Amino acid sequence: MTQVKKASIIGGGMLGMSLALDLIKKGYQVDLFEASANPGGLAEPWNLDGVRWDKFYHVILLSDLNTRKLLKELGLSDQLIWGETQTGFYTNGKLYSMSNTLEFFQFPPLTLIDKFRLGLTILAASRIKNWKKLEKQNVADWLKKWSGKRTFEKIWLPLLRAKLGELYKQTSAAFIWATIQRMYAARRSGLKKEMFGYVEGGYQTIIHQLVAYLKNQGVRIHTAHRLKDLVSSNGKHKLVFENGMEYETPTVIFTTPSRVIPELWSDMPEKERRLHQAIQYMGVSCTSMLLKKSISPYYVTNITDGHIPFTGVIEMSALVDKKNFNGNALVYLPKYVDPGDQILKKSDHTLHEEFKSRILEMYPHIREDDILTMKTAKAPMVFALNTLNYSNSLPPVKSEVEGVYYANTAFITNGTLNVNETIGIAKKIANQYF
Repeated sequence: MTQVKKASIIGGGMLGMSLALDLIKKGYQVDLFEASANPGGLAEPWNLDGVRWDKFYHVILLSDLNTRKLLKELGLSDQLIWGETQTGFYTNGKLYSMSNTLEFFQFPPLTLIDKFRLGLTILAASRIKNWKKLEKQNVADWLKKWSGKRTFEKIWLPLLRAKLGELYKQTSAAFIWATIQRMYAARRSGLKKEMFGYVEGGYQTIIHQLVAYLKNQGVRIHTAHRLKDLVSSNGKHKLVFENGMEYETPTVIFTTPSRVIPELWSDMPEKERRLHQAIQYMGVSCTSMLLKKSISPYYVTNITDGHIPFTGVIEMSALVDKKNFNGNALVYLPKYVDPGDQILKKSDHTLHEEFKSRILEMYPHIREDDILTMKTAKAPMVFALNTLNYSNSLPPVKSEVEGVYYANTAFITNGTLNVNETIGIAKKIANQYF
């Protein structure tokens, strides 16, 4: 009689659920343990004054083949809606459109030579295949070499600081390469313009369908199960949860952030502990704002003005039909920060007052009574920073303790953090190690 293979996954975000899906196809019986009340992680929805949508902003690209394959498997392809979007740029106190080539060449802050070098930088990055070489170069040095000092200081430096804070100084050029690669993936496939997409109802639709599909395939999903410790002995593992529950399993896979794993496993091998703790994470404060009317025609507005306290402006209603928001506009104001940044400790009220004043400054046609509500989600560890020689300093996927594995987004080495890459990491690790 064939012995049933069993595996326990710690973390019920999109990575954990995708990994569960891959493992059941390989004949595993899977238990999925999630600390919060609902699975979904950073893709989980919430309520915003009667509107239920994603807590953090997400978008699907035509080139996101992993995501599209999953949607097809879940029977959701017909609910995927595509649209073209525009891009804005806020610099020197003014809002500019940067949605096509003509607007790019009319962009006032840069000279013609600056624009040429900026375009050349993007083209060069889009054609580079050997990303590992870029891991050895500092992102600032690489951008200065290609774009020139003036373009770097006017465009790239403010954008790097907005996304990475002062940690940009530790970041490799592979970071900007990965960002540009995703942007140009569809164009390399012969498409003239990248399209953005979403599923009707947002990621809550995807999560709901994925959870139902996993349960139907025999995956046991345990919510409100926060791991307290992993106790290993004689090739067996006991999961001890804060709610008092215990569970024995031959295989444990951590999908939680690397910096969290040592807190969940007291007897973690010291070398692996050091490697996971050495990974530098970026956190995010993301404020959702519901308004009576749109603030701009742009899905994303990049910001280079240093006094603006958020990274950018994402108007979801520039892509998503407003009927999903009860006829209102939904705007996200993200701020990417070091996990210890004070913004993650600020009260929502303080944050909202500060953000509100800047929105009214940036968009004079918006009045305070146009803002219906604001709500902020915070996550101290969202993505691992692509530091110099990053891929060579990662911990192993397979622990030296038999039956324990690591599978989290820190293993994304040649891409940016998004759901598509997350699904890809789950698939890669499932195929290579199980």
